[in-house]
Amino acid sequence: MHNKTVLITGANSGMGLATTVALAQQGAKVIMLCRSKQRGEQALAEARRQSGSKLIELMLCDLASLASIRTFAAAFLAKHDVLDVLVNNAGVVTVKRKTTADGFESMMGVNHLGHFLLTQLLLDAIIRAPQGRIVNVSSGAHKIGRIDWANPHLQRGFRVWNGYAQSKLANILFTRELAKRLAGTSATANSLHPGAVATNIGVDRDTGFGKAVHAMMRPFFLTAAQGADTAVFLATSPDVQTVSGEYFYRRAIAPVSARAKDDALARQLWAWSEEQVGLTSGKH
Repeated sequence: MHNKTVLITGANSGMGLATTVALAQQGAKVIMLCRSKQRGEQALAEARRQSGSKLIELMLCDLASLASIRTFAAAFLAKHDVLDVLVNNAGVVTVKRKTTADGFESMMGVNHLGHFLLTQLLLDAIIRAPQGRIVNVSSGAHKIGRIDWANPHLQRGFRVWNGYAQSKLANILFTRELAKRLAGTSATANSLHPGAVATNIGVDRDTGFGKAVHAMMRPFFLTAAQGADTAVFLATSPDVQTVSGEYFYRRAIAPVSARAKDDALARQLWAWSEEQVGLTSGKH
């Protein structure tokens, strides 16, 4: 990974931070993409301390804002011609329905649509890399997911697990369609299930809701570093250099739901996503 440029979203805590440390230890130049300057700077100091690397930097972007993503992408491309690895790790779970700056339901908006736009805007830089890799952190929750075309932003009948599972199914469908579109380039796209990881993802930042459940369940969860292991493997291993469009768990290709294998659904989601984020096919 020496001198390779890696971008990790949601890098300020949990698996994002653990992935940052692991890749920096392998000599990568890691850019931590965080929403909050304060939390980002604390995480940057921690990542440098844990990894012993000075090749880590912080950039700010709010994945819940298309304008912020566009601003960040322009700033990144002004400095970097090539992106070797993009790890789309950021994820939110909201107990109550929330919306992004653009009116998207938060889980669909951040977990899928924000990463969809970010990936598209950086795609040329990834294709320019000797062997560009896109790693999308999904979840086993995708298996209960379905895309609710009549109500994709869950204006009616919001349930947290429906929303989360829908966004994680979207991650896999996006990965599979993206891999098809990257055919003929040296770039690959794969997704993964990190396992049940004890990060703060289910704890409501404003109310602290979920903290007690968390404390009780913690012994049964993987650590953030264990959860990051498959993402690190997909970002670095020569074994997966030509593997694309697959879903991994514990460093191995794993089965997905029937919906996640539906090519027509993947194409439909791609077209819908382009329209939502204001992209037209072939132009970005």
